[in-house]
Amino acid sequence: MKTNLFDYDLPKDRIAQKPIRPRDHSRLLVLDRASGSIEHRRFFEIGDFLKPGDLLVINETKVFNARLQGTILLSDRQQTIEIFLLRPHQNNDWIMLAKPGKKIGRDSIISFQDDVMCTINDKRPDGTVIATFNRNPDDLIGWTDTAGSVPVPPYVEKAPDQSEDYQTVYAKETGSVAAPTAGFHFTPDLIENLKARGIAFATLTLHVGLGTFRPMKTETIEAHEMHEEWISVPEATRNLIKQTKTDGGRVIAVGTTTVRALESSIHQGFTNLFITPGYTFKTVDAMITNFHLPKSTLLVLVSSFVGEKHGDLDDGRKMILRAYEEAKKEGYRFYSFGDAMVIQ
Repeated sequence: MKTNLFDYDLPKDRIAQKPIRPRDHSRLLVLDRASGSIEHRRFFEIGDFLKPGDLLVINETKVFNARLQGTILLSDRQQTIEIFLLRPHQNNDWIMLAKPGKKIGRDSIISFQDDVMCTINDKRPDGTVIATFNRNPDDLIGWTDTAGSVPVPPYVEKAPDQSEDYQTVYAKETGSVAAPTAGFHFTPDLIENLKARGIAFATLTLHVGLGTFRPMKTETIEAHEMHEEWISVPEATRNLIKQTKTDGGRVIAVGTTTVRALESSIHQGFTNLFITPGYTFKTVDAMITNFHLPKSTLLVLVSSFVGEKHGDLDDGRKMILRAYEEAKKEGYRFYSFGDAMVIQ
């Protein structure tokens, strides 16, 4: 399929620049993927579309301050360079992005505050670089708490004043460079309310990296190369899923990251699963998600989920884009800090 089929226009003023308060007062578009019918609600009413015996699966990854300012020594001067840590590679090596990347080459040395340094080992065709740091990964992530900054997406003009605003309330396992934003809408009170109504919760971890947020730049979606991201689906979660299915409940993924983790064939390790139209979902029965960027792998994923209910592989894309057009007309807020959808 052509990548430009997953394009759409969005006015700049529809891109949410800050989270709504309270979190669960965001808007909620409810899409029935069989009929295409749409209902408009508020997120705190999500329980109206769940029933006792359903299982919500959440991604408890936690974002770390992956954006760093460093200095590289050039032949005639020093220059400031921005580093975006993606994930540990091996030993003290990291895969990362560098801006401006053209200023660095093999053996370039970048220095940071507190005597932290790295040496560039490789520049890869996909635009990432591999560098060795003089700190082990755990120490380096701890150091970023004070030396780094919140890695908000480029369409967010100003990082939130409180770093907690770019975390879910249940964030626990440090390792993401972007938040699983569908979870932003949950509050502790809402979670307790849903549990009291017989809705169960299970956890997993997918550390969000380049695979999730890098846009597709290829002519066709099939030519896009998905980057690996680390996942862990605990045995307790797998058992809850089996029991839910046995008892006739639904497995509802909170976010596309959770969908990818649940649909991957491994329980722990790296996944590069790219869900495209025609994919048969093995685990997920419904999903909660945000509104995604044009020509993104996430837009392809939700289109594939909707399209599973239809014979034509393109029906899902058409239905999602119609829902997006209605959301635009209704004044919904888009992207990371924006409003939510439930697709069932």
